[in-house]
Order: sequence, then C-alpha cells, then structure tokens
Amino acid sequence: MPMGAAAEYRPRFGATVTESGIRFAAWSGAAERMWVSIFGADSRAETDRLELQRESEGVFALSVPGLGEGTRYGFRADGRCAPNEGLWFDPDKLLVDPYAASIDRAYRYDGRLAAPRGQGGDTAQLMPKAVATTLQVVPPTAPISRPGGVIYEVPVRAFSMAHPGVPKKLRGTIRALAEPVVIEHLLKLGVSTVELMPVTATMDERHLPRLGLTNAWGYNPVTFMALDPRLAPGGMADLRETTAALHAAGIGVILDLVFNHTAESDELGPTLSLRGLDNRAYYREAIADPGRYANDTGTGNTLACDHPVAGELILDSLRHFVVHGGVDGFRFDLAPVLGRVGGEFTADAPLLQAMRADAIISDRILIAEPWDIGHNGYRLGGFPQEFLEWNDRYRDDVRRFWRGDRGMVGALATRLAGSSDTFGSGTQTRTVNFVAAHDGMTLADIVRYERKHNEANGEHNHDGHNENFSWNNGVEGESGDREIAAERDRDIRALLATLFASRGAIMLTAGDEFGRTQRGNNNAYAQDNELTWLDWADRDVALEDFVAALGRLRREVPALAQLDFLRGATVDGSQVLDVEWLTEAGRPMGDTNWHEPDRHRLAMLLGNGDVAGGRLAVMINGTRRETNFALPARKAFDWLSAMSEPKPSGGRFIVPARSVAFAIERPAADSQGDQT
Repeated sequence: MPMGAAAEYRPRFGATVTESGIRFAAWSGAAERMWVSIFGADSRAETDRLELQRESEGVFALSVPGLGEGTRYGFRADGRCAPNEGLWFDPDKLLVDPYAASIDRAYRYDGRLAAPRGQGGDTAQLMPKAVATTLQVVPPTAPISRPGGVIYEVPVRAFSMAHPGVPKKLRGTIRALAEPVVIEHLLKLGVSTVELMPVTATMDERHLPRLGLTNAWGYNPVTFMALDPRLAPGGMADLRETTAALHAAGIGVILDLVFNHTAESDELGPTLSLRGLDNRAYYREAIADPGRYANDTGTGNTLACDHPVAGELILDSLRHFVVHGGVDGFRFDLAPVLGRVGGEFTADAPLLQAMRADAIISDRILIAEPWDIGHNGYRLGGFPQEFLEWNDRYRDDVRRFWRGDRGMVGALATRLAGSSDTFGSGTQTRTVNFVAAHDGMTLADIVRYERKHNEANGEHNHDGHNENFSWNNGVEGESGDREIAAERDRDIRALLATLFASRGAIMLTAGDEFGRTQRGNNNAYAQDNELTWLDWADRDVALEDFVAALGRLRREVPALAQLDFLRGATVDGSQVLDVEWLTEAGRPMGDTNWHEPDRHRLAMLLGNGDVAGGRLAVMINGTRRETNFALPARKAFDWLSAMSEPKPSGGRFIVPARSVAFAIERPAADSQGDQT
C-alpha cells in the first residue's frame, strides 16, 4: 500500500472532525429530511437536533462549529413510511451512523426498536451513540503473512475468557492476544496469521434474549467499522496495538468481516441504521415484492452490494481497517453476496473488481467463504484469482477418508495436492484447507459424536448441519474407556497430520490443537459460556506438542508450504516429478490401485525437501492395523523419520493403524544427524 494512499484516505460520509468543528454527512436517495442529534457526555440527553442540508446525489450534510472529538451523535431520517413498499422512514428511530468508527456502548436488542412508526416512541435511550473521533494512521507495510502458512482462527472472547495467564481485565478482549503468554503459544504452533472472528459491534438475534442466550460469534453486525466495546474497550487503539505486537512476533492479522447482512434482520426486525436511512438502496428486495427482503443469507436480509453507495461503504470499511488498524487482510463471510449483481453472482462484479484494484486494499490477503444460500450460491473455485477460498470439499473428503468411507483414496490425494479439480485454472492453488472451523463440530468432537447435539441452543436440535461426516469410535459422547480414548486421540492426530501435509494455506481453529470440545454442539453461536470458552487449564498438552511438531515440520520443509499444484513437470525433455504417489509397497499407484474401493493406504513422495535433492515421504495408513511402508531408495541417501515415530527398520517404516508418518531423505553421510 503506498503511503500516499493511506494519507489521502478520506471517506465522504460520517463525522469528520475539523479544526473548527465537525462535518456530518450521510446518504439517502429516498429521505425527504435528515437530522443529526447531539447528545451530552452521558449519552442520555439529546442536547441539540440539527437538520442536515440536502446536497447533490443523495448527500445530506452539515458543518457544526464548536464541536470536537468525543461528541456523541446519531442520525434521524424522515420520508414516506410504507413498509410494504420497502420504505421505513421514522424520525423517532435514532440511527447509528454507518460510518461510525466508535460507539459508546454495546448494542442490546429491545422489541421497541422494531415498533411501527408512531407506536414505539423515541428510541434514543435504547441505542448506543456514535462517537466522533480522529484516528491514528498506521504507516503502511506489506502483509507479513506467509503463503502456505498456518492460519489460526480465533473467537476473540472465547479464546481468553478462561486463560489463567491473561490478566483478568484483559480476558475476552482483543488486547489479550498481545499478551506474551498468548504470543508464545502462537509461535509454538508455528502460526503465520491469526484470523479474528468478527470484532465489529454486534447485536443479539431477537429470539436469543428470551432463551437467556447471547450471540458469542459476532456474525450479526449493525454497522461495519465500529469495534464492539466489549471486545475493544479502547476502540481502534486496541486493534492497532495488538496488531503491532503480533507483527513484531512475525504473525499477521486477518479480520473476519460480515458484509452480507445486518442485525436489522427481516420485516419484523429492528430499525437501527441502514433500514432507516434508505432501506431499498442498502438491502436487496425479494423479486417483485419490495415489502420483503431477499434472504440469501438465512438471517432475514441481504445487503445490496451492487448498489454504488453500499459498495462504497464496504470499500471504505476495508480501507479503515488497513489504514487505522494495520491489518494484513480479510476473510469475507458468505462472500457470494459481495459478487451478486441483480441477484446473480459474477466474479466480475463491480465490488470484487474494486477490491482488486484499490490502492489500499489490493495487496491485502482476501479470503472468501464461497457459498451463501441464495440462487446458485455455492461458488467454490468461482472467485477471482486474487482471492483465497475456504475449501469445504477438503474438509468433507478428509473426514470421509478417516471415517473409513469407501473409494476415498483418490479424493484424498487431490486434496493433499491442492485441489486442482477446483482451483486448477492457475498454476498455484487458492485453497484454504481445514478439517474443522468455528461453524460445525470441533476437531475433537468429530471423533466423539456421530450426530449433532445442539439442544442447548433452544431450537430442539433443529439448527446446525445434520451431515458432519463424523464418527464416535463406538460410544456417543464422552467415555471413560481407555481404549476408546486412545482410538480418538489417534484419529485426531491423523486428521491434524493430514492437514499439515496439504498444499495451500491451512487453517486451525483455536483450541483444536489441544482437544477442545463443545459436547457435540455444531452450531454454538449462542453459547457465550464454558461450552465455547477455551479450557486452558485442562488442555491436552501432549496433543498441543504434536501440533507444534507438525508446525515445525511445515516450516522447515519447503515442499509442504509451497503453493504450486503437485504434478509432474518437463524440464529439458526429462520428466521431473514433484510428487509421486506410491502404494505401501513403494510401487507407483496405478489405475487399479486408485479405484480400489477399500484402499486406505497411500504414500505421497514430495521433491524439494529441506536439503538439495532430498525428498519428503508422507505415509498414510487409514486401516485398523499397522502397516509396513517401503520407500524407494536412492544411492547416497537414507530415509529418516521426520517426527519422533516411527523408526525405520531395514528400509521400511512400520506405520501404526490409522495414522500418518513422515520420513525425510538425507545424504547418507548425514544419516546419523539430528532429526527434523
């Protein structure tokens, strides 16, 4: 990002603090009148209400002398109110500025926020106030995240709420991630980038308060720039300084952002911001029915990302977090919504093009969750080349192989090699591989629960995915049987080893490295309690050490972290293979082998190891008995175990049942040296 681009970043809208006062500006293509309400320091008393002046092309603005940083305010808009036509104007509804960079308290759902015009009274006392602020500009630097590195998905509040090494006042906040004990843990695992689950201010869905639950994940924003005061009591300084601390340790920061919907929800939802400013511009309408929302998100509404002003708001939000937070990139929740034009997804959508061309955003890491629930909403592999994509096919195929499904060895090889069947239009893979994420079962629960157990969510176990490709090793849920516990531990390690052996970026969700469980709940979005808080005191340190060893191996062996698709290449007429697929006997996999329905053994031999000419072998034994793997020998080279086990014997490796083993080829003269 050029320094000039950061210095020149000036959004058209919001509250801009100047030497003489504050300029307030908002946009509405349908409002007849707009005001800014000014509030006292306690945010309760409305001390002034000033009408904004209509400027060109839907802009309403007013410069107010004498006001300065710290001023609390909100907008009001009036016009025709006809909800069945998509018009929701009501001057009694105090509206949060979509460009607010700070709010004075967290959002709280109240039914009066959804009352029809003339029936609910003034909502100012129910709403947080935007706080005018001047933000520090972070000197621009290139993203420090490594291609092919380890992304660590962090639910900010749950991550540190029970961490004994984090000061109590910091637990559950962004600043906890800057604590030395946390950074030490991240470095131990070999984390390249932390991906913060939503940290912008969120509101609970309207059904949660009556169930005594709160939204724990944050995928229900009101506006897109203001951080949630519960996660960032110090505002943008908390994010900026935490990012700087992580950068100093060589760790990048990605924000998981939600631009597909807002907490204003469906026709029965509250009026908080965009709905009251210009509902028909900011949200997509159901076809031929402007009184209802298109619902490509399953949350009640869908942002109209193809509207120029909505697109401008999204771009300004991204610039805001780069310029004022210094972050390295973004992950986009339900990303096809961002590329929908007239309801249909296109990779050439104006918003996606603008992200790729923008002077501030274009060099950032961009990750798409490539599906929504709208028409043709599953778009894996369909985003522009600049985007990485969450790969659920990887998740499902790897789980199915280790569950023992038949005919999965070919699919496993494709996923290990970077999923060229999906991303093969370029020379490098764009996959983000994962076996578990925040949404779905935890890694430990995949091998403990055959079915979801979401009763605590209050929806009679109807919510969440029904098909998890999981298994329980003989008993559903927790078990005191040592043999079952050993089998589950073995399966978790096999899943993790497969992930760390895969081409492309890999993602690990916080806590999966030490066996976190949600007791089979695969949709724990509303569980802000011990069910989702990471249990640091009782963690499986042996499993954590195993993941750390995998992280070291991935860092030290270049072949594991490269992004080029695994395939043969011709150099000067000679065939140079950067991967060989072998049977356990050390022979090339033939067509017959690939189509054996009950084959669950495979060796992947990678070139470009950690020494000149060296190779890395990944031996996968998905059967329930130990297996001898033979590796092809080369003159002047010996094979050594790349982890503590197994040891080679007579040129063969005994790979335990349902496990993955690594071996590395070294020059024979060094064969007695240190292991990787």
